[in-house]
Order: sequence, then C-alpha cells, then structure tokens
Amino acid sequence: MNPQEIAAQIQSGLAGAKALVTSPDNVHFEAVVIAPAFAGKRAIQRHQMVYATLGSAVGNEIHALALQVFTPEEYAGQNRG
Repeated sequence: MNPQEIAAQIQSGLAGAKALVTSPDNVHFEAVVIAPAFAGKRAIQRHQMVYATLGSAVGNEIHALALQVFTPEEYAGQNRG
C-alpha cells in the first residue's frame, strides 16, 4: 500500500475525515487524521476507529502506523490548519 491508498481508505471509512499520510518505505506510515467523529472520544477510541477503517491491512501491508488524531477544532487550535 502507499500513503495515498491509506489516506483514501481512512477518509472513506470515517465520514468527513481528512487524512494526511506519509511513508519513507510504503511499510511504515505516519498519519494525521482529522475527523468530526472523534469529538468526545479518548485517544485509544480514536485510534481504534482509524484501525477499523484499515481492517486486515494493519499488521500485513501496514507494518507500523503512527497516528496523530484530532477533531477539526483541536487541529485548528494547533495552528496547523
């Protein structure tokens, strides 16, 4: 898988989400995911939501996935977006 495929899969699985995915080798990935659905959720719950969109790819095509997860408001508060 490549970063664009992973971003598309996350975005299609989480309504209104924006995923920014990078990888040096198409096996180890870093993703920033911004989604309204994260509101009121703890970090572990947010991570589980992202993993659910990727299914069996995690641990197979995706060897490692580092996540940063934000609501749109949290992301805007980081002076990033």
